[in-house]
Formats: sequence, C-alpha cells, structure tokens
Amino acid sequence: MQKPTPNLWFDGNAEEAMNFYLSTFPNSKVLSISRYGDAGPGPSSSVLTVAFEINGREFIGINGGPHFRFTPAVSFSVLCETQDEIDYLWDRLLDGGAPSQCGWLTDKFGLSWQIVPAILPKYLGDEDRRKANLVMEAMLKMVKLDIAALKSAYEQG
Repeated sequence: MQKPTPNLWFDGNAEEAMNFYLSTFPNSKVLSISRYGDAGPGPSSSVLTVAFEINGREFIGINGGPHFRFTPAVSFSVLCETQDEIDYLWDRLLDGGAPSQCGWLTDKFGLSWQIVPAILPKYLGDEDRRKANLVMEAMLKMVKLDIAALKSAYEQG
C-alpha cells in the first residue's frame, strides 16, 4: 500500500522552496522536477512540480498559482533531540518567516512548522498530572521551545 505524500501548493516558487528545505534538512535529495509543456497552463519549460525527500519522507510541490495559501491548520512537526538542533532549525526556517507560540513558526513560503523537543510528548503525557501541567504552563510562555526550561518545569513536579 502506498504511503500518503504531502503535496504542497506554491505560487510559482516550488523549486525555490524545495531547494530551501533541502539546504535546511540533512539527508535530503531531489527526486524529480517536471515542467510545463507547450499545452500549459503555465509557461512552457517552467516548473510544474518538484518531488523531493527529507530524511526518507517524500514531498511534492506544485506551482498551482495564487488560488490557495497555506494555513497553520496543517503543519509539519520536527522532533529534535538537542537544543542545538532546535536552535538551528528554528533560525533557518524562521529566516523570512514569522514566529508564533509554543515552538510554532511560519516559514517564508507560508508553511507552518512545529520545532519540538523529542522529550516533550513524554513530559506532557506523564501520569503525574502536576508535572505535565507545569510543563504545559512553561511551554505556553515560550515562542521557541527551550529544552532546559521544560526539563526544569518537569523536575519541579
């Protein structure tokens, strides 16, 4: 059975977005680039779709035009083991984008990302609800997530 593949709608900059994501994430590669022919609807030889892979996850980007935009209703979550990894991805993806809250940001293409410590689901799901609540309270005060501060909140419980 085929696995679902995210198909991202861009307004003429799918190749630029693909190259940005490939330069941001290690273990990434171009899978294919297809171009419009003489039949259109885009200019002949311009990029129609791109297919690329980030750490084994395939993505497709299409230059579909200005009809649709990304919203935070769909986002990509990246679990990070270290604060250095969080800092790198946060700074890289935020370049030209906008921060939000609780580890969320919107990149320069309008795509939403969650840059999250890998330990966070364990903390928030702890059976000791006091610990989990302290972590939640700490997280709600953050824009970029701080592993040390979340761990400190967890250990206070």
